[in-house]
Amino acid sequence: MHTFQKMNDQISVAQNYIDKVVNLGFDYGPKLIGAIIVLIVGLWVIKLATKMAGKSLQKAKLDQSLVSFMMSLTNVLLKVLLFITVMGMVGIQMTSFIAILGAAGLAVGMALSGTLQNFAGGVIVLVFKPFKVGDFIEAQGFSGTVKEISIFTTHLNTVDKKLIVIPNGPLSTASLTNYSTEPLRRVDWKFVVAYKDNMEDFKKSITTFIAEDSRILKEPAYFMGFSELGDSSASLVVRAWVNNSDYWDVHFQMNEKVYKLLKDNKLSTPAPQMVVHLQDKK
Repeated sequence: MHTFQKMNDQISVAQNYIDKVVNLGFDYGPKLIGAIIVLIVGLWVIKLATKMAGKSLQKAKLDQSLVSFMMSLTNVLLKVLLFITVMGMVGIQMTSFIAILGAAGLAVGMALSGTLQNFAGGVIVLVFKPFKVGDFIEAQGFSGTVKEISIFTTHLNTVDKKLIVIPNGPLSTASLTNYSTEPLRRVDWKFVVAYKDNMEDFKKSITTFIAEDSRILKEPAYFMGFSELGDSSASLVVRAWVNNSDYWDVHFQMNEKVYKLLKDNKLSTPAPQMVVHLQDKK
């Protein structure tokens, strides 16, 4: 009799477990199946949306590194939203999870504020393109040719072959000079000649030098004029236009020609002078 009662109790407990499992199946089965379907379809939609976003960014002719990064970022954000939606469909309470996720995101954001600033600067640089790879720029106290533009930093190669790494944050908010944007560039010279020398002959020689150099453009025309009349000399300013790539060669070679002109004609380039008169008081 005791054994029979024990068997009945065991059967009753088993039946209770089976009923609970069946009830859970009825309660959560449709939700679980629906969540799985949403997950599968959602992953397919995210993959398609990421590809479409990538094509749109490429049509906008954005930098490839920015396109790849934005596609990855879009993919991750959409997947996070999808998983939160799926867990909510199953019945998992997401309020506390979202609050914890938000607090963690705030803490990480504060800890990485400088890095996030550089990231935002990198996006601005890659989208608005104030310069591109191969341009010669001057920024943040450095000048050089842009070798690489990444999400967080920009790399410059200086003329003496140094690698300069500049964070994109200050680079996107401060002033910079891009010497490669325009096809033409103006070369400026300033020559100081003593009053005792023949200034007209000197100007004719400069005109000849300009005419002989095919790299100096006829249009826009060159300019020559006095910028300053000093105590012992006059300053002659010469301005001419060249192609951007010819700037430094023309600049240095003109200086060399003028130096030989001054030396061959025994012209002087006087330093500032002061005449002191001594008066004998008796």
